[in-house]
Amino acid sequence: MHPEELKELIDKGEDSRTQFKKDITNAVQLAQEMVAFSNTRGGFIIVGVDDAGNVVGLGSKDIRRLNQLISNSANENVKPPITPFSEIVKIGERKLLVIEIKEGVNKPYCTSEGIYFAKVGADKRKISQEELLRLFQESGKIYADETIVYGSSIKDIDKELLYSFYEKQYGESIEASGLPLDNILENLNLANDTRLNLSGLMLFGKNPQKYRPEFLIKAVSFFGNDLGGTQYRDSEDIDGNLPKQYRNAMAFLLRNLRKIQKGKDFNAPGVLEVSEIALQEILVNALIHRDYFINATIRILIFDNRIEIDSPGKLPNNMTIENIKHGISCMRNRVLASFASKMLPYRGLGTGIVRALKDDPAIEFINDAKAERFKVIIHRPNKY
Repeated sequence: MHPEELKELIDKGEDSRTQFKKDITNAVQLAQEMVAFSNTRGGFIIVGVDDAGNVVGLGSKDIRRLNQLISNSANENVKPPITPFSEIVKIGERKLLVIEIKEGVNKPYCTSEGIYFAKVGADKRKISQEELLRLFQESGKIYADETIVYGSSIKDIDKELLYSFYEKQYGESIEASGLPLDNILENLNLANDTRLNLSGLMLFGKNPQKYRPEFLIKAVSFFGNDLGGTQYRDSEDIDGNLPKQYRNAMAFLLRNLRKIQKGKDFNAPGVLEVSEIALQEILVNALIHRDYFINATIRILIFDNRIEIDSPGKLPNNMTIENIKHGISCMRNRVLASFASKMLPYRGLGTGIVRALKDDPAIEFINDAKAERFKVIIHRPNKY
């Protein structure tokens, strides 16, 4: 790092990617800082700068001791071990030690005591159970849609829906297969030891909200353009399994949107004011790719000038809006996605957003990492 670059970093002060330390003598405390950076976006620990941002510097003996401490702490006190990069940088006549910790590729990281930390602003804090699950999810070590729904059983399955799906997909009835229902559900990765996993519940459950009351869609059609408005045309809590939620959500959208002539003969049937293809693609993506580790609802909000479809969970694994616009995808719920192509208008392969944009290039995407929400805005025409 160039001295001018380091000076600029110090002048900005501490934040979620920069930490000042006058000195470090405790390997456990250093490990906690390393864990926090590794579990978040990475960053720099600048040693030889006090909390107020004053450059106090380090002696050569201190630097040798610190380099040994860094190596020991990264290997023995961080699990799994990491490889930080340290560099001596001089500002004037004073030497500083800059420790760079990259964002981890094997999250989540913890201390040797089994404690998980993350950066929040200039501080660190212990990670909550919900955050820890999401870190495991990001690393591909656990998938929300494969977690067991405790208290559930095969009795919670909508047999008519499951039997119809099975016969259509495999060309024979479940009875003809000669296998018990619990075996079939396990073979389809929808259950384990007679208990449904989240995919089994959300795809084929009779009443998924009995166990997961937040996993539904709240839909409201407002007068005006203000989320704080108290007057609305229509509202509905859309529950049930995912095929039912999709059907009823599309019905809600279609009955609350206009049909326009678009220059056609007055007696000709009107067309929907916005792209129906875009609505379908965005809605399916919200149902399949939302973060099911977050206990929150999908929201469909219709205003006079726009439609918002807002789902729990930011884009996973450092994905960006530009990535998804170009068809790059990251599978968050792999079992749900594998069934969606057979039960919903879903093709996978990251093509849904591309198709929606092709039909309506003005669609907006907002990835709110702080609120853990992903919002899609479809603009309505001003006049009809």
